Amino acid sequence: MSARTISPELVAACKRLRLGGLLPTLADRLTLAEKQSTPIEDLLLVLLTDEISRRDSTATVRRAQEAGLDPDMVLERWDKTAKVTYDRRVLSELVSLRFVEDRRNVVVLGPVGVGKTFLANALGHLCCQAGYHVRLLRADALLRLLKQSRMDNSRDVLMTELGTVDVLVIDDFALEPMNRDESRDVYQLFVERNARLSTIVTSNRDTSEWIATFDDALLAQSAVDRFKNNAFDLVVDGESYRSRLKPDIEKLGPPPAAPARKPPVNPRRKGAARRR
Repeated sequence: MSARTISPELVAACKRLRLGGLLPTLADRLTLAEKQSTPIEDLLLVLLTDEISRRDSTATVRRAQEAGLDPDMVLERWDKTAKVTYDRRVLSELVSLRFVEDRRNVVVLGPVGVGKTFLANALGHLCCQAGYHVRLLRADALLRLLKQSRMDNSRDVLMTELGTVDVLVIDDFALEPMNRDESRDVYQLFVERNARLSTIVTSNRDTSEWIATFDDALLAQSAVDRFKNNAFDLVVDGESYRSRLKPDIEKLGPPPAAPARKPPVNPRRKGAARRR
């Protein structure tokens, strides 16, 4: 059967209605529908489903880019043969994204190079696919942003942005001591987000060691206690994962299409994963 030609009028109408994404496959869809005598209602459903899927995928990519996530660090590319250990039940619970619905935190702990950043990025991508807004910042970059915001009087705006994003990912936290202003900024973020929104933190220090990095021990105790008492722990240990981060990315293709976002759920679930 010869390829079907789409009329210029139909092309123009699709573009005017912002349905231009249908055009690359429209001819094939129409040819197949004609061959199989597909009812018009079923054909419309297929075409609209194609467009919904395309828009969801585009929105997911845009959210991931705006979040600052590494496009290669998705769960489908996690190397399960890597010689690292972690509680698979906890990871399965986190992948369900119930922690976001329940406004819980996540702490990914482990030595340097075992894949903490990879897993944090992967969870961020899943959140983007589910329709949540995410922002990832390395801890030192976060503190620099906050310092700059105090100098240009934009701190309130920045704290509002950080305090209202659905999922905030802070990578490599508690590597170095914080001064008074930095300690107060982190305290405010932890306290304001706690039980309202989800925060994912990666660190090579146990949460009990975070307190020593704050300038004020009382602020530190209050912030860390609130955070860890509402957090899942994912502890990763083993050999360095870094040499496996980008294995033949071209062969693996893009990550799968995004699932639909689940509506928030108010009651807290007490899952199988252990709490800190």
